[in-house]
Amino acid sequence: MAEGEKSVNGLDLSKGWRDATDSCAELLRYLKEQVPQIYYLDTESNPQEEEELVQRCLLYPLECFLFGEDPQEGLEKLKQGSASSQLCGRVFKEGETVYSCRDCAIDPTCVLCMDCFQDSVHKGHRYKMHASSGGGFCDCGDVEAWKIGPCCSKHDPGAATAMVTDECTLEPGLSERAEKLFRLLLRYATDLLVWEENFELSAELQPSVKENTYFCVLYNDEHHSYDHVIYTLQRSVKCNRTEAQTQTALIDKEGRWAVKRGSLLSCQQAKELIRFNSEHISLQPLRVEILHAAVMAHQSFALRLGSWFQQIIGKSVGFRQVFCKVALEPSREADHPCLISRLMLHDAKMYKGARKIVHELIFCSMLMETEFKRLFAIEFTKHYKQLQKDFINDDHERSISITALSVQIFTVPTLARQLIEEGNVIKVIVDTVMDLLHEHLDANNRFHFQGYNSDKFFRVQVIFHDLRYILISKPAVWTEELRSQFLEGLKVFLGLLNCMQGMEEVKRQFGQHIEVEPEWEAGFSLQIQLRHILAMLQDWCSSDEKVLLLAFRECHKALMRCNNQTFHSEPTDYYMCKHILHVRPYKVSQEPVSIHLPISRLLAGLCVHLCRTGAIEHLHEYVDPESCDFTQFVEHPLRCVVLAAQVSAEMWRRNGLSLVSQVYYYQDVKCRDEMYDKDILMLQIAASKMDSNHFLMLILLRFELFDIFNGSSSSKDQELLKQWNRLTEEMLYLLIVIIGERYVPGISDVTKEDVTMREVIHLLCIEPMAHSSLVKGLPENESHETGLETVIPKVANFKKPGVSGHGLYEVKKECLAEFNPFFYHYSKSQHSKAEDSQKKRRSQEGNDKALRPPVPPPFCPAFSSIVCLLSCDVLIHILRRVLQRAVEDRATQWTEAMIQRALHLVAQALLEEKTQLEASTVEEVTFDFSLKARRIGSEHSKSVFHLLSKVKALPSLEGQTDMIKWILQMFEMVKCLREKSSPTASMSMDTTKPEESAQDKEKAERKRKAEAAKLHRQKIMAQMSAMQKNFIESNKMLYENMPDSGFQGEPVVPTESCAIERKELCVAVGPHRGSTPSEREVLTCILCQEEQEVAGQSPAMVLTACVQRSTVLTQCRGKTLTNKTDGTGTSYPLFMSPDLAVGTHTGSCGHVMHATCWQKYFEALQTTTRNRLHAELIIDLENGEYLCPLCKSLCNTVVPVIPLEPLTLNYENAEIVGQHLTLPRWIQILSARIKGLKSVTQDSESSSHDDDSGLCGEGQPDFRSILSFGVQEPRKFSDSIAEMLVVCSTTVHRVGLKTAPNELCPYVPTMAWNTCAFTIQAIENLLQEEDKPLFGSLQNRQLAGLRAVIQFSATQRIKSSQAVIQRHFTDMLGVLLPAMSTENTPSLLDVDFFHLLVGLVLSIPGLYQEEAVDLQPSAVSSAYNHLHVLHLVTMAHLLQVLLSSTDFPAVAGGEEGDEARAAAELYATVCQHTGGLNPDVSGHSVAERVRRGIAPFLRCAALFFNGLTGVPPPEELSSTAVTSQGHIEALCSYLALPSNVFQLFQEHRETVTPLLQRWCGSPAITKVLKGEIQTIRYPRRRNHLIELPEDYSALLNQASHFQCPKSAADERKHPTLCLFCGTMLCSQSTCCQTQLDGEDVGACTAHAATCGAGVGMFLRIRECEIILKASKTRGSTYPAPYLDDYGETDPQLGRGNPLHLCPERYRKLHQLWQQHCILEEIARSLEVVNVMFAFEWQML
Repeated sequence: MAEGEKSVNGLDLSKGWRDATDSCAELLRYLKEQVPQIYYLDTESNPQEEEELVQRCLLYPLECFLFGEDPQEGLEKLKQGSASSQLCGRVFKEGETVYSCRDCAIDPTCVLCMDCFQDSVHKGHRYKMHASSGGGFCDCGDVEAWKIGPCCSKHDPGAATAMVTDECTLEPGLSERAEKLFRLLLRYATDLLVWEENFELSAELQPSVKENTYFCVLYNDEHHSYDHVIYTLQRSVKCNRTEAQTQTALIDKEGRWAVKRGSLLSCQQAKELIRFNSEHISLQPLRVEILHAAVMAHQSFALRLGSWFQQIIGKSVGFRQVFCKVALEPSREADHPCLISRLMLHDAKMYKGARKIVHELIFCSMLMETEFKRLFAIEFTKHYKQLQKDFINDDHERSISITALSVQIFTVPTLARQLIEEGNVIKVIVDTVMDLLHEHLDANNRFHFQGYNSDKFFRVQVIFHDLRYILISKPAVWTEELRSQFLEGLKVFLGLLNCMQGMEEVKRQFGQHIEVEPEWEAGFSLQIQLRHILAMLQDWCSSDEKVLLLAFRECHKALMRCNNQTFHSEPTDYYMCKHILHVRPYKVSQEPVSIHLPISRLLAGLCVHLCRTGAIEHLHEYVDPESCDFTQFVEHPLRCVVLAAQVSAEMWRRNGLSLVSQVYYYQDVKCRDEMYDKDILMLQIAASKMDSNHFLMLILLRFELFDIFNGSSSSKDQELLKQWNRLTEEMLYLLIVIIGERYVPGISDVTKEDVTMREVIHLLCIEPMAHSSLVKGLPENESHETGLETVIPKVANFKKPGVSGHGLYEVKKECLAEFNPFFYHYSKSQHSKAEDSQKKRRSQEGNDKALRPPVPPPFCPAFSSIVCLLSCDVLIHILRRVLQRAVEDRATQWTEAMIQRALHLVAQALLEEKTQLEASTVEEVTFDFSLKARRIGSEHSKSVFHLLSKVKALPSLEGQTDMIKWILQMFEMVKCLREKSSPTASMSMDTTKPEESAQDKEKAERKRKAEAAKLHRQKIMAQMSAMQKNFIESNKMLYENMPDSGFQGEPVVPTESCAIERKELCVAVGPHRGSTPSEREVLTCILCQEEQEVAGQSPAMVLTACVQRSTVLTQCRGKTLTNKTDGTGTSYPLFMSPDLAVGTHTGSCGHVMHATCWQKYFEALQTTTRNRLHAELIIDLENGEYLCPLCKSLCNTVVPVIPLEPLTLNYENAEIVGQHLTLPRWIQILSARIKGLKSVTQDSESSSHDDDSGLCGEGQPDFRSILSFGVQEPRKFSDSIAEMLVVCSTTVHRVGLKTAPNELCPYVPTMAWNTCAFTIQAIENLLQEEDKPLFGSLQNRQLAGLRAVIQFSATQRIKSSQAVIQRHFTDMLGVLLPAMSTENTPSLLDVDFFHLLVGLVLSIPGLYQEEAVDLQPSAVSSAYNHLHVLHLVTMAHLLQVLLSSTDFPAVAGGEEGDEARAAAELYATVCQHTGGLNPDVSGHSVAERVRRGIAPFLRCAALFFNGLTGVPPPEELSSTAVTSQGHIEALCSYLALPSNVFQLFQEHRETVTPLLQRWCGSPAITKVLKGEIQTIRYPRRRNHLIELPEDYSALLNQASHFQCPKSAADERKHPTLCLFCGTMLCSQSTCCQTQLDGEDVGACTAHAATCGAGVGMFLRIRECEIILKASKTRGSTYPAPYLDDYGETDPQLGRGNPLHLCPERYRKLHQLWQQHCILEEIARSLEVVNVMFAFEWQML
């Protein structure tokens, strides 16, 4: 309702209008004054202000007039007296998800909106979901749309009926005012919406003073693209790109927009510029008009009134009825239609915004009222032809055309019948089509579509949908009026078919190939559109006997008219086997022939219905029996079948692909129902009515084989003989089909379910199939149903899918008896596949390979004479001829396929005879095939029986031997039945025993072959085993059982002493460190296949690797990492934040190359890839990307393979050093060394170390004291290894910091340490999540990659400035030793300690650098450095865990052990130094919390030191059977930590006490404890993909309520869900585009940049597909983890079946993310798919 200032002005005005003598004139006068003042005349106001003015000055007074009082009060009174509507009536937007119930909907157009569906009974039924094309509305509440459950819970009034027109509840005064106001305003709105004058208004609205203010208005069209319009506007009205984009979006949405406001002259100039600039791009200029401001104002208000009407009539049924009455009342002027008709007729001229308003107004008014819906339907039908003609010439989509409303009218069964009876709507629709296609008729009144307009033709085809809608519900009761009108419509429809009968004839091309392929697609498009209509018309006819007979008569007449001019020759007599056939000669290969015969086929369909219903008995009353010449009826269908056979025999090769395509579609599932199948029906009808011999002679004649089988034609031309053979095969196949294909209701006593069942069995006999493949292979009815669901459980077993692939159906064994190798719906390839598959199956089961014909159902009485074909003289003659050729072995005159078909015919005949003999007495059976087969030709031993016995011995027919044996047995069986002798007496002696002995022989032969195969397999396996051992020797690095891996290495001598020694040596840190294994490592290059030992001085071997930024471990999704690399701070990358916002991951596929081989490969790749189309989508050559040569994984660098440094500790020396190098002493020595190094590099010493004495005690050590504990020469590496170190470190630095390559940057070494630490953390997280042991469970590629990364990070410092490394070490140490910290040093809670540990361990050797000589710490020095660093870092991390914990677990009380006491003591100390901790926590709780918190750190440290030193870990770390306590103890043991980690604080009490005080005193820690700052809890939260609902409709529901954050427009977007964080985004939409690095990108790309560091995984909800994103320009699609009940995904919701989440597939997606394989998956998918047109991934 209008809101605004409820001023007295509005009520006064309305009172004045009511009191006026002519209130309508007063109202119009008011609008004339006010509307231009509000819209556009003043300076441009914003839309919000404009809407407020409209509400206050226009709508509020109108509502006051309507109610006669304050509108709010009037509305309240109205609500009390009216009930809510039972119809939902929600109008769908484009892309909105709608639901249809396959069980309950009257037809597929009956749909529910999301909200109604969720609250309806249909949610538990077999429903389908799909995206609306816009324009339809929800059918909830319409009882004619649903068999059951017409209302959802919201719209169910509890009444038995729906859509009953309520009595008007308005009081008389209100009703009168409403009628007056609605009539005035609707006429005002209609006049203005159809107004075509741009500068003038009607006299009653013309302003007294005409101002010089005009608008240049640009209209939407479908010819120009967005970019065209933006370009034109930028150049024509001088606006910037952003303004042009906004205006273009508005033009597209509204249909028109004012792009300029000004004087008439300025607007004319703008108009000319727009036309010129748009014509410059496209041949057609943009439509642009100049409108006077007053015209524009009134048209804008007319549009606003449309939405106001919707609001008002939505408030009351009474208002709705008044509006409908006004809209549909006849005009006072005779030549003017009613108001709604005026709007409809002007629809094609209106712009998009106006159309939408008018359509929505019709939806919410007339279509919601039964009676008015009927009246509207009559108006719509009256103007139907004009509306469709306008639509054909319109360039807008159908969804915004008034013609789209036909689905709302014609699908209502009662309305459809009324429209047939009263308006003969069938005739109207067909006449419309005929008018529109009239231009395509040739001189013979047949369609000829050469050079047709495809867009226009597509629009004409859409009209056929309306005819289908009308015929959806066949009538249960026929009235005389309905009969006459329906038959009238049928006659007109037959006129359309008459134009198609024989259209686009083809003639065989001789000599030269056809030059121009003739047009054929249009004819078949028409046929596909008519397919369901023809079936529905036959269905309608069959529901009433009289209609059926009359329809047959009309169809017969139409066919007779078509068949007048079919022959050019006089009839001739043809003789064969003493039979004479009198027909006209005709050769398909020489004369014109057409594949389009809709009237013949319709007649065949009606004839079968006549037989099925029994109405054929009365046919003589309607059609003269003498006029039913079946030779004439069958002529054209037979020609068509022969054409297909000749095309198959390659006789029409010179006619090009168009004919091949036509024959393909003729037999394809899309068309065969009303083409090929109906031709076979007509042949069966003719076979049942004609003499069998004559029928076969006719077939031989038309196949052009008559002379060959008569013996009067021969040739030595090989090509011709080959054609004859193929034609003979096709002819025999046709006979098999005519006799054997009886699964048609009416031909035999079968149901539609039986037919579907047989189709499914034959499809599954080819191979096991998915549900969707079966659906594609079955014909659909008019409701898009195949009937598959009802039959599939009876004939097949379902096999569920795995993590990939789809579910499959396998045919049940008991159904295989129905398999017919010559099933008439098999294509050539399907026939051969099915035959091979079934022979293979029979062979595996130990049966013979004879594919016997199945026993068919008996023909109905009307068709029972068809079986006579099998026993007639001509067929026996044909069979004898075919078999004779084989026996004489004239190789060029027969083929195995020909013999196979002949055998099948013989088998069919014997089965038929056996069936008849078993059902009746011998005397009653007239079918005598076996007698004729033995008798005819027996005098020369050339009977069928004798010839079969001879054919059996032919070596070239070995494949048919089993079939011939079975046929000969059948002959004996039939003979026994005829002689009434016991089958056992004759059969047991003659056939059974030989059969058994033959089977025994076969079994023995199979056994012998199996033994031979077994021996052969054993020999092969032995060879494979030897090769495998050799391969493992050559590629030790790739296998986990290499001794230096230590993962599975067992001691050579398994004695107890060795085991104890090994256990003692399982320490990776400190003076008791085990030795590094010194095994030779030999690797093979995947490119040159040469082996090389890995050594420091050798040429470099490199591993392929991919470096990428990652947010897999982030604790703060969506936050961007701030790189303080500008000198102002030293946070990242030197210190990794504990939330691990973005890390740098380096992964490898584990494949090794020589560095030189890799460089050559990369150079070659650059050359070849640059020439490939869209190569940049797959690999970014500029940034060093390539695909691994072996496994095609995406890589962007290589990691040099560096051997472990062979170190052996002298344990005695280590013990002595250990006595001197305690932790306090080590800290003093480091401090002195650092201070000394600074004094060397700086003029004055730093003052930050003045207070060291408090920590380090008396007697400062010397600057070079650090060297006294052992130094050695650094390792030497070859130049190529050094070069590869630079290559790898530069890539890590460039990718990790998103910066330009700079090998001199001081952060190059820190990024190497960071990627090492982050990669280890990612692997540890993965192992922990999958519950795998820490060691021994990594894949070989992960293991090789991890070791290479650790060794690379440790060695990288040799290529960096040692001064830089020393500075980094000092800065990092400042976190642990506050005495050395600076103002930029982060607090304990702001650092990830595992990154710090890796950095300190790998940078400490830099302290040993001297000016004149390169030094590095000795093994003993390194051992103590590692030990003390690890102890310090572990203690700091332990404190970090304590300080960040608030949720101490309540551990059940027990004895206070050492660990609990130590924990309690530490906790008490920390409480003293801080003020925010809860002191009442037990030691047990603290110990338990800390143990869980530091476990990930210890696990990562173990992986790190294992890769660094190569010391094998204890066995407990390779097993999952160990308890968590045992696991921690094993970790501590391996890392030389006490199993009770709290002991560290007691062992180093003197050193740690002052440190604790300093650590806890940090201001940052105080803020955290006060709750001012949030901190990370330990162990960190493990990231998972978001939780998805089990039912996909819940996601669609979520998407339907999604509102774009940047656009209030109600157009539906593409809601896309981020699977990392659950954010819903508006993708592929200009409204949500943002700038990223100076480029326009879509919402998903921008989101991925922050949420996944460029990597993204999104679910497009309406498309039901996953989008993987790798960067701005790269992405790929991936199947969604939702499957239907048949184990299949449903991209684009094409099938629309209910979908459910598959946890296994979602887990696989999760692993893809966690294992950093998204980039790899994208590259692989793009490599497989040849991208022709690049998709703009950045706009997603």
